[in-house]
Amino acid sequence: MEQLSGLDGWFLAMETDSVFGHVGSVCVVDAKVTSGVESLLTLEGFTRFIESRLPLVPIFRRRLVSVPLGIDHPYWIEDPDFDIEYHIREIALPSPGNDRQLSEQVARLHARPLDRTRPLWELYLITGLRGGRAAVYNKVHHCAIDGVSGGDILAAVLDTSPQGRPMPAVEAFKGQRPPGSAWMLTRGALALARQPLQAFRVVADLARSIPGLASVVAPPLVQRLGGKDNEDLLSQSGLRAPATPFNAPVSAHRRWAFADLPLADVKSLRAGTDLTVNDVVMALCAGALRRWLDLHEALPSAPLIAAVPVSVRSQAEDGTYGNKVSMLLAPMPTNLADPGQRLAAMHEAMRAVKDQHGAIPASLLADMTQFAMPALANQGWRLSAKFRLMERVNPFNLFVSNVPGPNVPLYYAGAELVAYYPVSALFDGQGLNITVMSYRGNLFFGLVACPKLVPDLDVMAGFLRSELDVLTSAAKTGRGPALAAG
Repeated sequence: MEQLSGLDGWFLAMETDSVFGHVGSVCVVDAKVTSGVESLLTLEGFTRFIESRLPLVPIFRRRLVSVPLGIDHPYWIEDPDFDIEYHIREIALPSPGNDRQLSEQVARLHARPLDRTRPLWELYLITGLRGGRAAVYNKVHHCAIDGVSGGDILAAVLDTSPQGRPMPAVEAFKGQRPPGSAWMLTRGALALARQPLQAFRVVADLARSIPGLASVVAPPLVQRLGGKDNEDLLSQSGLRAPATPFNAPVSAHRRWAFADLPLADVKSLRAGTDLTVNDVVMALCAGALRRWLDLHEALPSAPLIAAVPVSVRSQAEDGTYGNKVSMLLAPMPTNLADPGQRLAAMHEAMRAVKDQHGAIPASLLADMTQFAMPALANQGWRLSAKFRLMERVNPFNLFVSNVPGPNVPLYYAGAELVAYYPVSALFDGQGLNITVMSYRGNLFFGLVACPKLVPDLDVMAGFLRSELDVLTSAAKTGRGPALAAG
């Protein structure tokens, strides 16, 4: 039995009728049978395959037990009623089985909350894709994983050859009896009694971090860019991001779009500069956002602000689950019309916010969320949604996350993995999320939005390709960003 941290519990508390705490991915595989390898892409075969990997993913057999009255964070226990057949399901797309049908089906599945009385994950085998392909959509609650631990789950189910790997014999699984209410209430009361001492420590850390925090949330960060007559400014207030159509209350529905770009083309833009791949990815997102906002006559004069998750997982914590993350706020130069200037500005902005973020304790976010009683935290989120507080005081416009992945061929239940697209979460007031995963020489973008706020998400996804084409063309003609050599 293991208790959730405050940060893990936060992803439970933020759930409402229209905000869900799960994240997911879509693995597209070549469903053609490999010579000498038994096909496991049937519901029965796929279920047995995942069952054989359960010892490598212990979180898949754990469920939550809530503390009475919500005075403390829930506990994970080994589910005594675990039934794998509840968690694995099959869907067949009708002809022609195109990518649009896939995106619509994934969006519908992603808009369904997970059942908290069971382990918080589901897998869907989606067959019928044209071109001899199939897909596996999975969703896992964010209270159980972050980007790094989610990668660990992926590593547990993927193989480096179609033949798979030897697996230990599956031992008989024994669940745990849920702890008694009196025991949990006593533990919760003791935790509340210790909070003043813990709060004093956090406040002391916070006081030491005031210079670093001030540089993140105060207005003075203003960087002059090399535009015509120096008229372009990239500023970050950090207190309130500019208004956009997707910074509004979200509905319970979701839309998902995806795109993939050659990693080699992205890396070519770094040649002779100190740009990083992440700088280019952020600039591509900024360009796509600018195009979409301009198309809808909603482009703010100030740059958008992106929340960028940062892993703070130590080596000693490798292989553990839960959330070990912090966050930095990065201005996105959507106010600049020239793509080369946007790329240069994005590079300077990311360098500045990383320096600022280094002045803040890595555990500060986790420490501050530890004090939130689940019952009060959930009511706080609901009141925030009711009074639309995230619209009025919104420190950022959207989440943008870039997760590096493997560069070798991988196999899922014997089938070759050809693409891996993220499917992330939305929060109230942030109706758009862009997450990127690299794999085998490509960048795979997964965009999630509320369809009420972003009805044409596929158009925004298409702008990513357009932005890369423009930057590549500019680089070939010597009109790319002027940056120092690395």
